[in-house]
Amino acid sequence: MRDRTVRRDAGRMGRMYVRKGVRRRIYAMLACLVAMVAVMFSVISVYAWIRERAGDAAAASGGDVVDGSSVVSIDENGNVVDEEGNVVGVFSGSVGLTPEEVEVQVANARQEAATEVLEGIRTRINDGDSILDILQPLYPDDLVVYSGGQYHVVPIDYSLAQNQWDNANLNILETGEYQYLQDGQVISHKGIDVSEHQGDIDWNLVAQDGVEFAFIRAGYRGYGTGKLVEDTYFDANVQGAQAAGIKVGAYIYSQAITEEEAVEEANLVLEKVAPYTMECPIVFDVEKVSGADGRMNALSIEERTALTQLFCQTIEDAGYRTMLYYNTEMGAMMLGLEALEGYDKWFAAYRDSFYYPYAYKIWQYSQSGTVQGISTEVDLNISFEPLW
Repeated sequence: MRDRTVRRDAGRMGRMYVRKGVRRRIYAMLACLVAMVAVMFSVISVYAWIRERAGDAAAASGGDVVDGSSVVSIDENGNVVDEEGNVVGVFSGSVGLTPEEVEVQVANARQEAATEVLEGIRTRINDGDSILDILQPLYPDDLVVYSGGQYHVVPIDYSLAQNQWDNANLNILETGEYQYLQDGQVISHKGIDVSEHQGDIDWNLVAQDGVEFAFIRAGYRGYGTGKLVEDTYFDANVQGAQAAGIKVGAYIYSQAITEEEAVEEANLVLEKVAPYTMECPIVFDVEKVSGADGRMNALSIEERTALTQLFCQTIEDAGYRTMLYYNTEMGAMMLGLEALEGYDKWFAAYRDSFYYPYAYKIWQYSQSGTVQGISTEVDLNISFEPLW
């Protein structure tokens, strides 16, 4: 949603090789993972070995062989005893494992686990998976986020509303368009967001391409200058979209760093939408500038959250619905989502699965889509329910 210059910078940053320091952190994490897997494997191996020996001993002594329904254990004398303490067998020739045997089993298990884990990583790298794609499944209760040149592991806050979307219901067409199904039927709605970067748009062709809703940029604040600028195509886009039967909402790209600026941005949007009926919400687009020294980047979580609340409250006080737009980095590390729980969310992530756990109503899944009637690339979205 931000200007294309920033997007190109972000793309270049995303393709940079991982620095040596980051590589060392990745190798350290992998080493820890290998060690944990090795210990688990050795414990399971030892336990299975004991169960097998216990069964053999019980059978040899005339006792009942453990079949899964009885519980046995080894007492201090090396006897196999049932859950009531009755001796049902003894080990033949040895009691338990010697330290040397344990050491050999642990070493073998560590080597097998290391080989398996590293081979899996090698395969995923060769398949073109990113470092994030490789790391994220290893932390099921955390969000793995790349930010500021480092990988961060952020615990998931299960007190926040979680999304209910299922990867099995995601349908990706040959054209790259996403749909969400329920009981085999498409329940999602196709949308786009546009600005003056898209130039002149044939909205009738856009509607024929199945687009049901569109968010139109009302303006933006420069991330370096701080100047607030109106989008020169706003009126033409709103009028064209509504004439074609497309539901419309508005957004502003914020770089506010003071309360006065946040209110100024809200008032600009309210002024721009006043002549029209907005069927969809008014959106506060809060983003970190990548590849440049954005003026909003230096805000604390508390400051950024407070400005977001102020914008949304100003919009709601004027009688409009409001919504937040952000990505994984912003949601995981740069906003206090617990204070923003009451606002609907529009989430941006360019991937083919529902990795981000928190609730959102719109998913921006591509910034390089194609739609009839638009000569440039355009952001593609789906909403999981009507926004109007």
